[in-house]
Amino acid sequence: MFKQFLVLLSLSFIGISYSSGAELVLNWKPEPEFGGFYEAYFSKEYEKAGLKDFSILPGGAGQPVSQMVAAKKAMFGISSADQVILARAQGAKIVALFAVYQNSPHAFMVHPEKKITSLKQLFQTDGMIALEKGYGYTKWLEKVYSPFKAKLVPYTGGIASFIKDKNFSQQCFIFSEPVAARREGLKPDLFLVSESGYNPYAAVVIVHEDTLKQQSALIKGFLKATRQGWKAYLTSPKGTNEAMQKINPSMDLQTFAEASILQERFISTPETLKKGLGTMSFERWNQLYQQMVELKLVKPGMDVTQMFKSEF
Repeated sequence: MFKQFLVLLSLSFIGISYSSGAELVLNWKPEPEFGGFYEAYFSKEYEKAGLKDFSILPGGAGQPVSQMVAAKKAMFGISSADQVILARAQGAKIVALFAVYQNSPHAFMVHPEKKITSLKQLFQTDGMIALEKGYGYTKWLEKVYSPFKAKLVPYTGGIASFIKDKNFSQQCFIFSEPVAARREGLKPDLFLVSESGYNPYAAVVIVHEDTLKQQSALIKGFLKATRQGWKAYLTSPKGTNEAMQKINPSMDLQTFAEASILQERFISTPETLKKGLGTMSFERWNQLYQQMVELKLVKPGMDVTQMFKSEF
């Protein structure tokens, strides 16, 4: 069923463009966080919506998605709410259209032997915590929980150190490293970064302001197809997972299946039941912006209403 699509997407994965039409550039490899987009692609929802030559370009570490969309090298891209604000502060004319994750899936995983009951306690208890500095949420954690008693060490990926050391905790993407840890027989306790009050939308679709103004019908078609894709994927992800796993064999099918289930509560929320999948609010964007101003990541005076559009 998916054979012809897999050939095309495999070419895209190794950097060969097979489409001269609309393109969605991802910020990571094909994984469940992009399942609804691939489902819409495989089921031809995008084609039905008028995007005849639509393609998906997988990404990886360092993929300059915001720059590509800002430079009109790609029509759509995947980013995060705080990255959108940073990019706009630097002059990029990008706008958020759709948020897959209503709540941030970034977390810290901790060995239960440490008997930690909160994120605050984790940072104020002896031990080592691996995290990647420079992100908005790491700066926010430093602000709200310092002085730290824990020793911060660089996050280098994987869970090797976590497996070896019961006193070692680390940042994680809740559908990734914790799943791998459970495969090793561990039962990590998880503490969401959102517990700290910092909760940006994640897996956010972005587009250039000009495209938004000049091709509103196409944008509406894209969003309708995307919502259909996510509804179908959340109901039955198996076929799309199998197709994505062939493009991204570094993740096994069992992990695809587990991640698909775990992520649903971050995608389907009371808010999306009322307003539809991908919805975003001014209150959430404004809160995040004010936090970033407080962290001196951006300057005051930006127009929050221009950062996202949710009326489609």
